Amino acid sequence: MIIGKVLGTVVASQKEDELSGLKFLAVAPLDLLTGDVKSGGVIAIDAVGAGVGEVVLYASGSSARQTIVTQNRPVDATIMAIVDTYEVGGEVIYQKDG
Repeated sequence: MIIGKVLGTVVASQKEDELSGLKFLAVAPLDLLTGDVKSGGVIAIDAVGAGVGEVVLYASGSSARQTIVTQNRPVDATIMAIVDTYEVGGEVIYQKDG
């Protein structure tokens, strides 16, 4: 899995029928040691109710199709968890507010 930050939403009114009803989010990877947003990113299917600004874990490739929401659907990236906190070497890098 990859840690990332949800930067925005994607709306597609015309899409493959298998993708109907799914929420698309723009996600950028984070530097694990600093928590900074790195260049690049993906459009991921949201399987857990994530929102813009949240730090998430996402999977890509065949692993992205291993959720109930995405099983047997043509997806290449899926958000599978919303991060509450993470630390590296005993230092908290990210702590969700609230």
